[in-house]
Amino acid sequence: MLNIVLYEPEIPPNTGNIIRLCANTGMQLHLIEPLGFSMQDKMLRRAGLDYHEYAAVKTYSGFSQFISQCRPTYYYACTTKTRHSYAEVSYQKGDYLIFGPETRGLPEDIREKNTVSRPVRIPMKAKSRSINLSNAVAIISFEALRQLNFPDCI
Repeated sequence: MLNIVLYEPEIPPNTGNIIRLCANTGMQLHLIEPLGFSMQDKMLRRAGLDYHEYAAVKTYSGFSQFISQCRPTYYYACTTKTRHSYAEVSYQKGDYLIFGPETRGLPEDIREKNTVSRPVRIPMKAKSRSINLSNAVAIISFEALRQLNFPDCI
């Protein structure tokens, strides 16, 4: 199983879309607080449709709690602040893909932690800021799933 980690997500529909993605692919979703919304937010529920009950979602009070409870062997900081493409990585079952908040991205102290296996980015045109969070999660996670031959998917 792959793991998607959202560090302090801010926009409910993005997280709802990612919940739906995780429900349909078998990926585990980890949410690191503070969240910019309530898990009962109607925009979150609307975007996730009726997939919430099929998604594995865990919430953590902060990044250190996430690290101490999950003890990730490999995690990739998905950021615009690197030159390494997400397609240059050989993903393994159990990897963690961590994404930052929509308006700020991953903070430097998390991007640079010695536990980060490698920071990765989605190549874009020069002077582009970023791709929508739920789209970025889909792009990178489907590359990882493709490399793993889409485990548990038909």
